[in-house]
Amino acid sequence: MYYLNGLMAGAVTKSGKIGYVGAFPIPEVKRHLGAFALGVRAVNPKATVHVRWIYEWFSPTAAKEATEALIAEGADVFAFTEDTPTVVQVAAKRGLPSFGHYSPMHKFAPKHMVSGQLVHWDKIYVDFLSKVYAGKYTAENLANVDYWWLLAEGAAELGGDFGMPINPEWKARLQAVKVGAPDLGRLSVYDLVMKRLAQMSDPKVTFEPFTGPIKDRKGVLRVQAGKRMTVGELNSMEWAAPGIVGPWPKEP
Repeated sequence: MYYLNGLMAGAVTKSGKIGYVGAFPIPEVKRHLGAFALGVRAVNPKATVHVRWIYEWFSPTAAKEATEALIAEGADVFAFTEDTPTVVQVAAKRGLPSFGHYSPMHKFAPKHMVSGQLVHWDKIYVDFLSKVYAGKYTAENLANVDYWWLLAEGAAELGGDFGMPINPEWKARLQAVKVGAPDLGRLSVYDLVMKRLAQMSDPKVTFEPFTGPIKDRKGVLRVQAGKRMTVGELNSMEWAAPGIVGPWPKEP
């Protein structure tokens, strides 16, 4: 869904600079940023995603400082991977759009929050606990249990609030921007997002953002043409996608 948010961010930016507040530079967050940047570039090839690391999962103060610094640098759209609504709130005070993270944050900026990612942890917990109760998961095999549940499994949802994939306030703006997609032809960004959402929600996942060819921001080929990154590769991702600007600890 970070990719889908990236598609929308690329369409609504005016400056071509998009701000991203990252918690820690670990593979999970780097993957979030990478998917987001790939989406941005699919719509706006010259746009850049500027990252600020705050080294906190929950720090309103650090998130506020990072967002204000990005605004001062010219960023006019915002996304983040940290656990407060601060980025959304600070951006809204400046009249700037943003994308939420994990929790429903639409209420913090109803006119400025375009979309986001929502997680249904209950889907995973109920499945896990029911299988423990049924004896399918035991002390002998628990080490091999792993969940990689996304849209198709109902563990994730696109939107800044449940049941609202895209804020209606931004629908017309996204419909007005037209782009081309190799497999879909020319269409609005709004329609592109909805079609990609359907493809990514399909149990067969007929569209995967991390499908090659993909080069990193240094020009090194990281994903061969036609290949999809494996779960293992995604979980250990360290390279930065094209368009990302800023510090990147452990960048290969």
